[in-house]
Amino acid sequence: MTYFGFLALFVGIPILLLLGVTWWDGRNGRYQPAHLRNYSPWLVLGIHILVALIYTTPWDNYLVATGVWWYDPALVTGVTIGWVPIEEYTFFIVQPVLTGLWLLFWMRRSQKAVSDSWKNASLRRWSVLVSGVIWVAMVTILAVGWQPGTYLALELGWALPPIMLQLFFGADILWRRRRLVALALIPVTLYLAAADALAIQSGTWTINPQKSLHWLLGGILPIEEFVFFLITNVLILFGMTLALSAESRERLACLRQGMGIKHANDAKSAV
Repeated sequence: MTYFGFLALFVGIPILLLLGVTWWDGRNGRYQPAHLRNYSPWLVLGIHILVALIYTTPWDNYLVATGVWWYDPALVTGVTIGWVPIEEYTFFIVQPVLTGLWLLFWMRRSQKAVSDSWKNASLRRWSVLVSGVIWVAMVTILAVGWQPGTYLALELGWALPPIMLQLFFGADILWRRRRLVALALIPVTLYLAAADALAIQSGTWTINPQKSLHWLLGGILPIEEFVFFLITNVLILFGMTLALSAESRERLACLRQGMGIKHANDAKSAV
C-alpha cells in the first residue's frame, strides 16, 4: 500500500463523508450552540492545521534522520523535504482536518450548556504537575540514552509542553466537557491506530524495534504508535475545545485583567 493510497483510503474518504455531513447539517439548520461558538470553527480549525504543520515538521524530521522510523522508498513518490516524504507533510494537514471535523460533528449535537459556576484551579495545577513529572521522566530517558525508550520519550517530550499549557489554561473547562472530548477522542484514536497497524503490516513504514519498547498491540502495532495518535488528537481536541468554549473568553479576559493590574502595581512600585 503506497503512502498516498493509505491517506486517500483511510483519511481522505472519512474527511469527504464528514464534509458531506457538515453540509447536510448546515442545510438543515444544525449549527454549534452558542456556548461552543466562541470563534469561527473554521478559523479555529485552520489555525490548528497550521500549528500542527509547523510544530510537527522539525520533530518528525528528527525521528527519520535518527532512524526512529523509516518508510519504504518504493511506496512513496520520492519527493522529500528534509528527511521526510511529502506524504508525511500531507498527513500533518489531513489528520487535524479529520479530527477537527469529527469534533465539530459532535459539537453540533451538543445542545446542553455547561454551568460556568464550577471553576477548579486545583485541578489545573495538579494536571500540570502530573504532566510535568511525566515530561521530566521522558527527558531523563533521553539524557541517559536508554534506547528502547527513545521513541516514547521523544513523543511525550515533544507533546507534553503544549498539553501542559492547555491544562494550565483550562483543565477544568475540559473536564466539564469531558463527554464531548471523549466522544471525539476515543473513536478517532482507535480508528487511526487500526489504520496505522494495517500500514505497518503492509510495509508502508517501519518502526525501529531497537528504539521502541516493542510492546505490540494486536501483535502488530507498537505501543508508541498508539500513543502518537492519542497525544496528537489530544492536542487538536483540547485546543479546539478550549478555543470554542464560551468560558475561555471570560477566562482570557480575567488573565488579561490580572496582567494589567500586575503591570500597574509594578509601575507604582517603580515610582
